[in-house]
Amino acid sequence: MRYTWPKFKLCRREQTNIFGSEKYNIKKRRALPWQHGASMHRYSEYGKLLRNKQLLKRLYWLSERQFVNIVTDTAAKFSKNNSISHDAALFQFLESRADAIVYRSWMAKTITQARQMMTHWHFLLNGKKHNIPSSFMKQWDILTLKEKLNNSSLYTQVSWKESNIKIPSRIKVDKSKHQIEILNNPRLWEISVPADLIKVIEYYARA
Repeated sequence: MRYTWPKFKLCRREQTNIFGSEKYNIKKRRALPWQHGASMHRYSEYGKLLRNKQLLKRLYWLSERQFVNIVTDTAAKFSKNNSISHDAALFQFLESRADAIVYRSWMAKTITQARQMMTHWHFLLNGKKHNIPSSFMKQWDILTLKEKLNNSSLYTQVSWKESNIKIPSRIKVDKSKHQIEILNNPRLWEISVPADLIKVIEYYARA
């Protein structure tokens, strides 16, 4: 089901600025949402697992069905068949989604904006029209902004010169062409995620 409530409530609930925008800065209001939010800071062990699951799911703006499929099916099978840890496989699939790639390249300010760009056919995948934000990108795949959008105010305002912007080394961005190339698989140590992936996996193992 699509989430239509205020996004700031989600950030307060998870005590993290999920969407990156300054307007969702939780320092403005740290209390948890809803009637008894101020007294809900202590969690049971199950509660800690649940909060990590919810935070990770919301960071990538996924539905429960999408998320559980990645955790318990796609990542689990991949880790078993390729002799890597389950948490590393989970991270790899989350960060390999097309919307996550657009977001990490700083073409979009938030992952929700990246998803909207994808669904509105703004990009070509390896030279072909593509509008599926959930598709998994592979090594050497190339996302290119449609030529007619190069002068759009949405993209001409993109600034890679800001000191706080850091594009993962596995992503090569050609700024003049608005082109993104995938050089390597996502590395767990390269991007800081404010959720414990092991606890997310434990949540579904316990469920």
